Amino acid sequence: MTTRARVTILTCSDTRAMASDVSGRRAGELLAEAGHEIVGHGVVTDDADRIAEAVRARCDAGDLDVLLLTGGTGLAPRDVTIEAVAPLLDKELPGFGEAFRRLSWEQVGARSVLSRAVAGSRGTTLVVALPGSPKAVELAVAQVLLPILGHAVDLLHGRTGHAQVRGC
Repeated sequence: MTTRARVTILTCSDTRAMASDVSGRRAGELLAEAGHEIVGHGVVTDDADRIAEAVRARCDAGDLDVLLLTGGTGLAPRDVTIEAVAPLLDKELPGFGEAFRRLSWEQVGARSVLSRAVAGSRGTTLVVALPGSPKAVELAVAQVLLPILGHAVDLLHGRTGHAQVRGC
């Protein structure tokens, strides 16, 4: 049985509102189609303090399994999602960003190295920060996040042990 995760989506952008959040909506569709529950969806401006406050509040409430952030991961001066999120993680999963960039290379070539996707844990919440592009979100959710999501949530909640994991 696959674990059904409770997911909140948070879009980090100065130019998006709920009505124009194509990437956040698409992430929610993909996750819901895979059987996960979307328990929240919001937009926060590209401000490191506001993003960090939103991440802390949502993760520390203890009522969700996954916090998925989209946007603000590039090199532009207002792209501060990674700087806001990374210090809040208890454990980082460098392989997530590496896998995303490898797959992205097939679509955009060398520009994939400009992607700063990151994932890790805060308490028992899996935190994933993705670029804001709809294509990038679709790629990352469908090909990187969904295949590991249930197992990652189980590990964070102590429902499975390392002895059960083959090949790690």
